[in-house]
Amino acid sequence: MNENPALDETDRRLVELLTANARTTAADLARQVGMSPPSVADRLRRLEDSGVIGSYTLEIDPAALGYSLQAIVRIRPLPGQLRKVEQLIPAIPAFVECDKVTGEDCFYARVVLRSIGELDAVLDRIVEYAETNTALVKSTPLKRRLPPLR
Repeated sequence: MNENPALDETDRRLVELLTANARTTAADLARQVGMSPPSVADRLRRLEDSGVIGSYTLEIDPAALGYSLQAIVRIRPLPGQLRKVEQLIPAIPAFVECDKVTGEDCFYARVVLRSIGELDAVLDRIVEYAETNTALVKSTPLKRRLPPLR
């Protein structure tokens, strides 16, 4: 995998178009970038092989599934419990995202909840192994997005 793949303007446009709609067909992409579908397919294959495109994903709105609340949980494992916490977080379905970070806390995680009453049950599964600090999400002014492509 190339450590620093160079993206030309067409590659950047393809990545942007697929980010907006991962179901866009090669024919539609070709029309939008002014290329033939086989040429677009070759470029996409190259972007996949180089690791620029890792997968084609689906975005789900948690609220549409009844998860009306989200929380950010800062997690600080107790001494000797780092590996246990690192294994436990992915095993709890309410955790939908987690970053291992530097600083006083070791993990920042996002939790989805149908009600505030579910929060204790989620946190109870890790408090034996870690201290937590939780903040409810009021809004998300900036969702996770592409890094600058230039």
